[in-house]
Amino acid sequence: MITPQNFSEYVRIEADEDSGVATIILERPARRNALDRPAAEALSAAFSRFEAEPAWRAAVLFGAGGTFCAGADLSALADDTRRNELHADGSGPGPMGPTRMSFSKPVIAAIAGYAVAGGLELAALCDLRVVEDDAVLGVFCRRVGIPLIDGGTIRLPRLIGLSRALDLILTGRAVSADEALAIGLANRIVAKGAARAAAERLAAELAAFPQAALLADRRSALENSPLDDLAEALRREGAGGYRAVFEEGLAGAARFINGVD
Repeated sequence: MITPQNFSEYVRIEADEDSGVATIILERPARRNALDRPAAEALSAAFSRFEAEPAWRAAVLFGAGGTFCAGADLSALADDTRRNELHADGSGPGPMGPTRMSFSKPVIAAIAGYAVAGGLELAALCDLRVVEDDAVLGVFCRRVGIPLIDGGTIRLPRLIGLSRALDLILTGRAVSADEALAIGLANRIVAKGAARAAAERLAAELAAFPQAALLADRRSALENSPLDDLAEALRREGAGGYRAVFEEGLAGAARFINGVD
């Protein structure tokens, strides 16, 4: 059963209560899903709702209408009421909405059309990216003098390495789906029009796994892999996974031994 929830005219969640997957949909076709402050705030509210609902075990972020997200709405930049939220000290929410949030559950980007500028930063926020074969990614804000202030300079180097990230960040060039897959920016390539369904299937697979171990491993990869102290990283990995062994692992191992799974 699909349960819809609206957060604004442009942002809604369609949650599949059977699979435990919540699809967060951005639909602002007149602006190619570019976000002004009200739309960014609605997107943050949708992500907060996902994070707070234990029955939703994975999320998909999808831009409807053939474009994932064209970034910040530049037409709002000179409007104090619509300009994306900015603070001189870098505090506050991300200008694009959820980009300074952290999530305890997997989020998958379903990318059709353009994922550029702040839209690329939204994609980089996600754990995985399913990309249609004609999609285009890039730091297109380079062309207009807008910096990456929604995590792009942090997450892109972590995803694809500093050298490749600097290539994209400094040149602002377009990146095809094939190149995105080759450099690790995309995880799957699918046919045009298939990103949402493919991402929802992948999210449902993740949601169907025993959750304690999956979430412990995800958390460890995100939090411990950047640590320079290998011994401490390994200790934290072990401590973080301890409960999952007994909460789910014992029963799962018994089922496997008995040929149930």
